Amino acid sequence: MSFDVDLELTLGDQRIAIAFASDAKLAALVGPSGAGKTSVLNAISGLLKPSSGRVAVAGNMLFDSAAKLDVPPDQRRAGYVFQDARLFPHRRVSANLAYGEKLARPAEVWITRGEVCDLLEIGALLDRWPATLSGGETRRVAIARALLAAPKFLLLDEPLSSLDPARAERLAALIERIRDELAIPILLVSHSASEVERLADQVVTMPSPSERPIDS
Repeated sequence: MSFDVDLELTLGDQRIAIAFASDAKLAALVGPSGAGKTSVLNAISGLLKPSSGRVAVAGNMLFDSAAKLDVPPDQRRAGYVFQDARLFPHRRVSANLAYGEKLARPAEVWITRGEVCDLLEIGALLDRWPATLSGGETRRVAIARALLAAPKFLLLDEPLSSLDPARAERLAALIERIRDELAIPILLVSHSASEVERLADQVVTMPSPSERPIDS
């Protein structure tokens, strides 16, 4: 099973509950703003601790409240591409990629820098500073850094948002290549119906907070 998730999150007055299982190469998590999609990604990656439930990815149990299991974020091997990319502004693209490489154990590396640069077409960007990159270039570098950490799964939070149509098309095509050529499960968060229809093999819909049952 690529993703097997059944969890509850409590964030202030908001309670987020979601359960889904997927064998898809790329599953999309959709729903209205405020539904908690990014919070679910954070819980799967280990950045947020669910109040209860379980999270298993690619056959590995990462969180199980009943068994008191909570694998630390740095041991979950999640390749997380945040909506704001979060490149190190004081490091050139090459150094940003090197950071990802340092996170991977040598025996677990399954893709090289050269392969990543070819796949994501970023070889010409290696000497650039993040501040000089376009939005699409920034996202490609962020995905490359995530892949070089030898992740067991990939989390993409709105990877095409705020891009002009040409750059969004180019990045969508590259995500298709990752989906089709790499043996790594992907969970995508998106507000775009056309993006989801194009990229996802399975769609998981989160209800708005007002649609969730209220505990008596």
